[in-house]
Amino acid sequence: MPDHRDETDESQSQATSNLAWFLTGAMIGATAAILYAPKSGKETRQYIAERTQEGREAVESTTEDIIGASKEMFERGRKLVDDAADLFDRGRKLVKG
Repeated sequence: MPDHRDETDESQSQATSNLAWFLTGAMIGATAAILYAPKSGKETRQYIAERTQEGREAVESTTEDIIGASKEMFERGRKLVDDAADLFDRGRKLVKG
């Protein structure tokens, strides 16, 4: 029987991967646009600074999301281990009588 948690973890992992690829593509596209844009050096530097800040904020937000998801997965794993230990202990007591 498939475990719903495995599907959720896989879904979260895929979403994180998709976001990373999207951010990478956005950065490549922005770089290409900057290189071919007919702007002065000062305007281009300002544009780069603004986009760099936006990218930094996006990465920080994504990092916070990943950290939150990691903590949640860790806690679920810890609960599973605790539940398994409890079941093992109960089984051992049943066998001992």
